[in-house]
Amino acid sequence: MAQPTYEWRPPAREWREQDLFNLPEDGNRYEIIDGSLHVTPPPGFGHQELADELRAALRAATPTGWRVIREVGLRAAGSNLIPDVVVLKPTAPADGTWIEAADVALVVEVESPSSRRHDRFTKPALYAEVGIPAYWRVERGDFGPVIYRYELVKGVHYNLLGTVGPDDAVQIDEPWPMRLDPSVWPR
Repeated sequence: MAQPTYEWRPPAREWREQDLFNLPEDGNRYEIIDGSLHVTPPPGFGHQELADELRAALRAATPTGWRVIREVGLRAAGSNLIPDVVVLKPTAPADGTWIEAADVALVVEVESPSSRRHDRFTKPALYAEVGIPAYWRVERGDFGPVIYRYELVKGVHYNLLGTVGPDDAVQIDEPWPMRLDPSVWPR
């Protein structure tokens, strides 16, 4: 049986958060960046598994009151983004679809071929602009995942703190003290 087609027209103005509720639930990721709609295909199994492992590692060390959420909507500098993993501060609302940047301690993006440019350039700039203290970008390499850890400097940009690779189990301090061991995660 043929799939029904969905026809839509872009608004005559910039895209807004409310417009996202009128788009199909087809597995694609719909984000608004500076008023423009960005659509990426659903991530593959490897991407999803790695994001789940990162979430599990963070949750295993989570202090009381903090939460680690997958794919929550984030309002950031006139944009609506969907990071792969978000660490919410204890003061964040208990439920919802969209979170404010002030409630976020860390965002994590797992790169995919379709998201690489946004994960490396566009999204970190937006996250820094709204004051999110820490950003991790995860690349899936041939030998295993590599985490690039960044911290917010002077409230305007991120500096690289360091990398954690598949042979580099390390103790880190952000968003809280914990041990990261990418060697146990899927490639």
